[in-house]
Amino acid sequence: MSSENKIGVIDYGGGNIRSLIQALEALGASPALVTAPEHLASLSHLFFPGQGAFGDCMTKLEALGLVEPIAEWVQRDKPFFGICVGYQLLFEGSEESPDIKGLSVLEGNVVRFEGEGIKVPHMGWNNAQLQDPNLEPWTGLGLNPYFYFVHSYHPRPKDEAICAATTTYGTRFPSAIQRGRLVATQFHPEKSQKAGMNLIQNFLRQK
Repeated sequence: MSSENKIGVIDYGGGNIRSLIQALEALGASPALVTAPEHLASLSHLFFPGQGAFGDCMTKLEALGLVEPIAEWVQRDKPFFGICVGYQLLFEGSEESPDIKGLSVLEGNVVRFEGEGIKVPHMGWNNAQLQDPNLEPWTGLGLNPYFYFVHSYHPRPKDEAICAATTTYGTRFPSAIQRGRLVATQFHPEKSQKAGMNLIQNFLRQK
């Protein structure tokens, strides 16, 4: 990781971000908490961890004035890593909160798991089948790395070309996406031991 990197973690007061901060610190980073638009100005990389309901998270982002700044960051193709609800909020909306608009930087919606014989939420370890394991930031992870999941909903992107990995749980869903320097995962890399740490480290090498 470059010593020039200045890493931010969005903190909207609704998610448990400690695991991500500890993972970044273990990699030698000193992440700064982002709670206001002006905190983004000096950053090179931005992480958006999420936990909780889609609508509640968007409401908290609105209250902090972070909706437009985050959308602008992604649209400028600056290094961005969305995790769990931080992945889902990139889309237009969710079945979880049908009256709430998402960040809408990606086309598509978030849907609830359906199917007989599966428990919701999807919780625990599962594999992610990478579309291209030779493409950064997925290098060195193998074709089917295992990651830790906790979620009841998953995005359904309109553009299938952005899908970087798929996972099967009752149905096959996009467990990770990539567009330029935007990376987002339904799984929690910060809780996924070696594979997750390698993924985060690969992402931090991007400039």
